[in-house]
Amino acid sequence: MKTRSLTRRSVLAGTAAAAGLAAFRPMAPFISNAEAAATKLRLLMWQPYAIKETIAEFESSTGASFSPTFFDGNSEAFNKMKVGGTKDFDIVQADGFWPRLYFRQGLTQAVDYAKLPNTKNVFPEFLPDKFTLLADEKGEHNVAAPNCWGGYGITVNTSKIAPEDVGSISLLLNEKYKGHFSSNSRFEENIAQMGILAATNLGTIDKPREDGQPFNPYHLTDAELAETKKLLIAQKKLLLTRYQDYDALDRLMRGGAIWAAPEFAETYRHLKVMRAEGKIDFDVQHVLKPKEGGLGWVDTWMISSGADSEQAELALKWINLYLSKENFARVVRSTGYGGTVDVRSLLKPEEIDLYFQEKSADASQLHMFDQPSSPEKWERIWSDVEAS
Repeated sequence: MKTRSLTRRSVLAGTAAAAGLAAFRPMAPFISNAEAAATKLRLLMWQPYAIKETIAEFESSTGASFSPTFFDGNSEAFNKMKVGGTKDFDIVQADGFWPRLYFRQGLTQAVDYAKLPNTKNVFPEFLPDKFTLLADEKGEHNVAAPNCWGGYGITVNTSKIAPEDVGSISLLLNEKYKGHFSSNSRFEENIAQMGILAATNLGTIDKPREDGQPFNPYHLTDAELAETKKLLIAQKKLLLTRYQDYDALDRLMRGGAIWAAPEFAETYRHLKVMRAEGKIDFDVQHVLKPKEGGLGWVDTWMISSGADSEQAELALKWINLYLSKENFARVVRSTGYGGTVDVRSLLKPEEIDLYFQEKSADASQLHMFDQPSSPEKWERIWSDVEAS
């Protein structure tokens, strides 16, 4: 089994296998202008969404071929689009605040929701009137269509952590459980998550901000960053280790060494399946939205500004197919991500819980992943924490 890395795009091999489903993930080279053809839909996308059955259905219904190029992170895709990708791709994916940036930079065009009848299947919390990041800053144009979502919550071994200690980020600073915590090795999530607690402790989380925007844990003030550093240094003394990948976290939690860890719910879902199969003797809980607030992502489909009317129509057909209930049940089972489409009628009760189908209201209230307002300050803080 391939090691599952810390990126939330890593494939949930254990969960998908347990569900009896497999995703087809064809590798594809970068497509040049000379190769582009009107009968191709050219996508710059995350690999787990290239599902064999979905692709076959699209190609059969449209007569067009599916031509994907895969990327790992938002910055990589954005840079490809900036250096001519608008001519090479019809669709690009992104999450969080990125769709607005793409549209503002002229890399994507408005998405006509009137041509996406399957948006009727989307939870209301993930439509542009409520999830406003799907529209431009003025709310004049819809710039993306929703796909899957997830969060960076805290997975807890409920046989080891007392119920009264669950539900707050401060659990990760609780001396009672010293030596039984882990956190990942990526500084962005560590600082942003602890920044929420820092701003709560300072009483600034609900106060007006200098930029006039609501609180964003990726845009922390110097005072909030200083408090965050103190909390992270205090937390470091309680950690057993920082996990490098999800296979490592799985092993640590299965073996009972780790009782609580912030993560993207990948280990949570894996352990829930193992619990149902009788392979472990304890249960786990995932705190998606701690009382202070949590981190999350909603990824999306966007249409390239370089797509002509014919290619844009083809792109809309792909997006509409993807938002069908039948397809989305396949998507959540294959990827292990939460779905913005309501497919509860197609899932087993345990799957509804596993894929957070009844937590859409919480998801839409999470602080969306963003770029740190000052990467240099964040890197310096993390260096200080690691050196402490």
